[in-house]
Amino acid sequence: MGRYSDSQEWADITPIPQNDGGPNPLAAIAYTEEYSEAMGYFRAVTARNEKSERALELTEHIISMNPAHYTIWLYRANTIFELQRKNQSNLQDDILEELQWLDNLSLKHLKNYQIWHHRQTLMTRLPSMPSTELSFLAQMFAKDAKNYHVWSYRQWLVRHFSLWDTELPYIESLLTADVRNNSAWNHRWFVLFGQHIDPSSGKGMDEVGNIVDEDLLDREVDYTQQKIRLAPQNQSPWNYLRGLLRKRGSLLECKSFAEEFMGDLEDGGDGCRSSHALDFFADCMAEEKEAEKAGKALELLAKRYDPIRRNYWNYRRRLLGLGAVEA
Repeated sequence: MGRYSDSQEWADITPIPQNDGGPNPLAAIAYTEEYSEAMGYFRAVTARNEKSERALELTEHIISMNPAHYTIWLYRANTIFELQRKNQSNLQDDILEELQWLDNLSLKHLKNYQIWHHRQTLMTRLPSMPSTELSFLAQMFAKDAKNYHVWSYRQWLVRHFSLWDTELPYIESLLTADVRNNSAWNHRWFVLFGQHIDPSSGKGMDEVGNIVDEDLLDREVDYTQQKIRLAPQNQSPWNYLRGLLRKRGSLLECKSFAEEFMGDLEDGGDGCRSSHALDFFADCMAEEKEAEKAGKALELLAKRYDPIRRNYWNYRRRLLGLGAVEA
């Protein structure tokens, strides 16, 4: 017998079965009996637009079986808000109670993005961020420091609650723990430069006429170089460095820095400690119109230090008017 069909609480509801296209569906999904029954009652509840405590409990039951069901999450959020309106309860208390339930679920289902959309929906109703929010996100990152869904949510949180001035120390702690955390490098860029995005154009303020903060760029270039020295073959800070220098319009100020890691070009690149330094140097030489020197760096990448991408490096050589090289 069923959980709902045997319950007096649900006696007034006639479940609506799923329509798979007739009595002999081509590819019916083999749902469990428990899930099929719960969804039948959910369809009946939504058909009458019922926002009640029992509807809320029903969504919790279905989420326990299928936490990726977006429609259930949306109905749950709307039910919470409607119940608060009807009961005249404290919305912030209701949301904090929901977040506490959600925390445990999030730690169990690390890669579920519907959970994070639901959390964001709840947060939009709060005047300020709960004091426990950042510590919970730290728990999530302790389990997976590069969880895309959590990082996306954190970016939204920073922008929504204007946390720009307090975020940098946390990012630095993550990069101290793991300098190869590409997600932390991306978030650092967002915190330092995302604040200055013009919502009307989607461009950075420096692209629409505002002056670039040269002191900030100086500090970030120095910081990034320090991190590159810790792990020269780590691509993330090299990309970050390029982004900084492009705001100034030239890579050349860090050409000598790249040369520290690329070995001797004329001696087959012996002593090279970073393929990314060779790539960076090639772009510097292209900027200076030194095609042969750029081509030599690209040749070393194609032949010795990154042959898996030989076709790409040869493409870059052709852009300089040079011929392809063989492995």
